[in-house]
This record gives sequence, C-alpha cells and structure tokens, in this order.
Amino acid sequence: MDERAGDVFRNLGPNWFASVMGTGIVANAAVLLPVHIAGLNDLALGVWLLAAAMLVTLVLATGVHWLRYPDRARMHHHDPAMAPFYGAPPMAFLTVGAGALLVGHRIVGLGPAVRIDEILWMLGTVTGLLSTVAIPYLMFTDHHLTPSNAYATWLMPVVPPMVSAATGAALIAHLPPGQPRLTLLLACYAMFGVSLLASLVTITLVWGRLIFHGPGPARLIPTLWIVLGPLGQSVTAAGLLGTAASSAIPAPYSTALHAMGVIYGVPVWGFAITWLVIAAAITVKTAREHLPFSLTWWSFTFPVGTVLTGTSVLAVSTGATVLRYASVALYALLVTAWITVATRTARGAVRGDIFLPAPVAASVAPTG
Repeated sequence: MDERAGDVFRNLGPNWFASVMGTGIVANAAVLLPVHIAGLNDLALGVWLLAAAMLVTLVLATGVHWLRYPDRARMHHHDPAMAPFYGAPPMAFLTVGAGALLVGHRIVGLGPAVRIDEILWMLGTVTGLLSTVAIPYLMFTDHHLTPSNAYATWLMPVVPPMVSAATGAALIAHLPPGQPRLTLLLACYAMFGVSLLASLVTITLVWGRLIFHGPGPARLIPTLWIVLGPLGQSVTAAGLLGTAASSAIPAPYSTALHAMGVIYGVPVWGFAITWLVIAAAITVKTAREHLPFSLTWWSFTFPVGTVLTGTSVLAVSTGATVLRYASVALYALLVTAWITVATRTARGAVRGDIFLPAPVAASVAPTG
C-alpha cells in the first residue's frame, strides 16, 4: 500500500461520520415533508441506501484504522479538536436506523426494517450517552481550554441523546402496549432533557465567544451551523414524541405532551431561523474572502436537516401553510448544500488530499 493509500486510514477520525449524518437526513427529511413532490420518495430511498453503504464503509475503515494505527486512534479523545466528534458515529447510526423505518421498509419489509432500526437505535443511543458523559468529562479534566476555544463543535457530543429522543418516537408504536411503550417514551423525554440543558449551556458559551472573540478562523466558520442541530432536533423530538404519547401514556399527560410539541416548538423554531440567518451572513462574508473546503462543510447539511424536520412536524401539528412553504424552501437549501459538499468531498477523495492531516488553524480546530 503506497503512502497516499495509507493516508486513507492513517488520519481517519470520527468526524468522517458527519458525512453519513448529512446524507441520511436528506432521505429522512424527504419522507417527513408535509407536501407531496413527485419522485421524492424514490430519491429518498436511493439516498438512504447511499447513507447505509457509507455507514458500513466507515465502520469497516475505522476498524482498519484501529488495527493499523492504534496509537493514533487512542489519542483522538485527548485531542480537543477531534474529541467532540465522537458524537458523530452515534448520530450516524441513529440517522440510518430511522431511515430504515421511514424508507428502507420499501425494500426489506416492515418487520426487518423495525429490527434494523431497533438495533441501530440501541447502538446509537448507548454510544451517544457515552459520548455525552465521557467527552465533557475529558473537556473538564483533560483538555486545556479557554473561553476563546468555545466553538460549536462542543455541541457534537451532547446532541446524540436528542437524536435518540426524536428517532425513538417512531419505535414506540412497535412495542407491546403498556409498560414497554411507557418506558421508551419516558426514556426519550429524559434524553431530550439531558441534551437540551447541555446544549443550552454550550450555545451560551458559543454566543459569548462570538461576541468577545469574533467568528474565528475561516475553516471553522461552517461549524457555526452546528448550533442548528440541537435546536431543530429538539423541535422535531418534541413534536414526534407528543404525537406518540397518546399510545403510551393516558390523558391528561398525553394531551399536555402533544400540546408541548407546539408550545415548545414554535419559539425554538423562531430562534433556529434567526441563528440560520446569522450563520449564513457570516458564512457569505467569509466566503467573499476565502472559505477553504474541509470536512467541516458537512455542518451545512445535518443541522439544516434537523430544522427542516422540525418545520415539517410543526406544519403537520398546526396546519400552518407558512410552515409548509418554509419546509419546501429548507429542503431545497438542504439538497443544494448536500450536493455541493458531497461533490467536494468526492473530489477530495479522488485526489487523496482530503485524507491528509488538516492544517492547524486554531488550537481546537476540527481536523478533516
């Protein structure tokens, strides 16, 4: 194996799983759109198959990385730049698992699709909870960080429980009535709280860093879009869990939880759209000068997709036409971003330069 081929595995990190997240959300969001668009379901199926293939490939490649470069692999969690991305593999499992139930059932059947989703949901949930505990612990005790290092990548390890909450809602109806459904519903709401509170603290730190230290290096600008992830995913989770509650818990709690989906969702959706505009303005400003490509560009995909799914769920819950139009506009933005980033990633993979270590732009810059 030549040096360039070796680089494919030598510098592989958990940040690569963001590409699976960004691809899978294109399929899942298509199914949740509150409008019918001819051919969209077929597109969703094809994209989900691609995301599933990417997931399998990255899992195998990660295994090779650990076998060939164990010392380098064991150091990822000590690297303040790479460690937060341990939240990406759990979210990749959860995204592909949800897609199995949403679109994959068309080729594997409903029963196998439920089993696939259950397995990937459990795997993503367990590893996601581990990342939510382990990575902040290392940030508190091992990494040497300052307020100027508070980038939105810090959200990555604490968002997976929110993704588990959102994707777990669809599994509730496939469990036996009674305690199994109630247990899963309560577990999803508990994970909703874990991720929400941790995300609010982190978003506050990011906001403060932007005020006092500015946006930061150009190659980190795409990570500003990560803030949309916990915001959009929490709106999605609140709505989907509220809908699923009626089959798991009696009134008045089921009624209250369903109402919470709208009461919580609309204000948070408003803030998410505000952040999207701010992040877009900073990105455009930076791009006019220079916005170098790296794997951080995948931040333009999954976070936008979560705002889209949240918008779609709110549109169904409220019947608001404006939200239906907004969901279509957001899906167009998501697909445009995905095509752009996927093309640039594929081009970099063919050339091989995307597998090389990224230049150090900041002490906690995500590597790609």
